[in-house]
Amino acid sequence: MTRSSPAWLFIAFLIALIGVGFRYWQVDYPQLSLPESLYGPGLVAVGVVAMMARAFGVARFWKVWLWVAVSVPWAVALRILLEAILAPGRHDLWWLELLIAAGVGLAVSLLGTLLGSLLLLRSSKRPA
Repeated sequence: MTRSSPAWLFIAFLIALIGVGFRYWQVDYPQLSLPESLYGPGLVAVGVVAMMARAFGVARFWKVWLWVAVSVPWAVALRILLEAILAPGRHDLWWLELLIAAGVGLAVSLLGTLLGSLLLLRSSKRPA
């Protein structure tokens, strides 16, 4: 598997998804509030994964940015789906939750990808 293999983007997505979701999925429903429930080590993991993926030249800027950013709304969507099965009616404003998570994911991933791009500029292994 080469450095620019598409599988690395999917692996980065999965690492970011588990990173942001692990803590978020454990928060009890009464204490759940977005975006505050997402703040913490999970979002740092999203930023670091975006930075590393871009710094290693896995893909172009926008691909890394969007692939890693989408992990945050996916983590929220997985919780919404599970709770919709177990306790219907809890997430009446699911679309607003996904919109907030997408905004947070885009912002954090953008910062990580920008920092990774700066590191890539200093590297001799830039993608063609």
